Amino acid sequence: MTSTSTLSRRGTGGIGPVAISAVVVAGICVLPLLVILATATESGLGVAAQQVFRPRVGELLGNTVSLVLVTTTACVVVGVGAAWLVERTELPAARWWRLALVAPLAVPAFVNAYAWVSLRPSLTGLGGAALITTLSYTPFVFLPVAALLRGLDSRWEDSARSLGLGAWGTFAKIVLPQVRPALLGGALLVALHLLAEFGVLAMLRFPTFTTAILDQYEAAFDTTAGSVLATVLMVLTALVLTGERFARGRGSLARIGSGVRVQPQRVPLGRWAGPAIVGLTTWVLLSLGVPMYAVGHWLGAGGTPILSPALLGALSSTVGLALTTGVLTTVAAFPVALLLHRRRTLLTESIERITYFASSLPGVVVALALVTVAIRWIGPLYQTPFLLVIAYAILFIPRAMVSIRAALAQAPGGLLEAARSLGDSPWRATRRVLLPLIAPGLLSGFAMVFLATCVELTATLLLAPTGTTTLATGFWAASDSLDYGVAAPYALMMILVSAPLTWLLLSNSTKDTR
Repeated sequence: MTSTSTLSRRGTGGIGPVAISAVVVAGICVLPLLVILATATESGLGVAAQQVFRPRVGELLGNTVSLVLVTTTACVVVGVGAAWLVERTELPAARWWRLALVAPLAVPAFVNAYAWVSLRPSLTGLGGAALITTLSYTPFVFLPVAALLRGLDSRWEDSARSLGLGAWGTFAKIVLPQVRPALLGGALLVALHLLAEFGVLAMLRFPTFTTAILDQYEAAFDTTAGSVLATVLMVLTALVLTGERFARGRGSLARIGSGVRVQPQRVPLGRWAGPAIVGLTTWVLLSLGVPMYAVGHWLGAGGTPILSPALLGALSSTVGLALTTGVLTTVAAFPVALLLHRRRTLLTESIERITYFASSLPGVVVALALVTVAIRWIGPLYQTPFLLVIAYAILFIPRAMVSIRAALAQAPGGLLEAARSLGDSPWRATRRVLLPLIAPGLLSGFAMVFLATCVELTATLLLAPTGTTTLATGFWAASDSLDYGVAAPYALMMILVSAPLTWLLLSNSTKDTR
């Protein structure tokens, strides 16, 4: 049998074009970082320092850090607890609960905020922001932790219980350390989303760096001041990424040796069954029931047709941008993923880190950088859909790369070698053999990028050409004017667009891991 790692070791030849393409993609991804730093310091480091060390910046820093700490902690507590109840206890209808706890991902966070604010206008500040973001982002922790719990071998847990540890002691000392990688990965996603969040915070009048950057740009068209704030936000992003990397560590808890994985025994809830069901029901009603009720209420009270010409126009623009972005991003991600699959060198690791760091930047930072580039150096690009598509591609390229790399890992390298031995050129062998093998991964990556593009708000607000309305910006314009009835059809359409991605994530997380 030919080793599946043949491709990784030897490649298909023609590594030069692949490497050049990957470097070009990485260069485009790192552009926002370089532009923001250059713009922030163009008046001198002293001026930049004066702008940073101001009471206003301190207030924004306090608000941003407080929100990240409160919401991330709450998401971890609720997400891990819910995952343990669903996957490791005798909770009735566990499959239904799994779906219900993931379903809030289909509701964009700013739509959730719209629902709560329209029903309770007094909901503002850190408390309101933490509540809504926790309700929206807890599935990011629940999904990976639940998936890991299903795949764990229960031998260690059985040994702990045989030594006298109870259910809670076993969970704290045995299960929790094993789920740490999934927990930290989910917490990282939550923290990065919070650093990039705009819609929720603007609706709740809770200022952070993201809202301040957008306000600075829209009010004074001041890219320098906005870039200074964006630099601080990039530093926070880097600190979050570094902290997660150190917290994750290098330890491994993989099972060694042969044998069949032992299925875990579900813990009887006993008298705690009732409180557990009540708690989960309350959570689902708050995270999913409230936004669905609000959208339905305003659809009925607003008197606006669900399929109005304005909505259809926004839908058409959104689909067009999403299709273009999906194709461009998938094409750009392919050489990067292929290079990372073939070789692990300093160059490939640098390219990987650049692309992932760029995508972790808040959308407002990427958009501000591209606005600066267009205004100062490439004027014809300003106010064009192409600039918006480039921003989307930078933000979402890892979503395509993950799917493509997973498909490449499963592609038998021997078939590619056989095609080369029969006289095919590297490109012909790739086109005739490799691309058909990884087609599902390419389609999955395309779908992930497509759906993310459909609900992106912040970058779209800055970069959308005049006269171009997407579902997100159409919703935002109506909700910002307190016209909740007009906003409701846009909210419903975004939920319907997001639902397939939610189902895809749930399906992938529930695949048999044995």
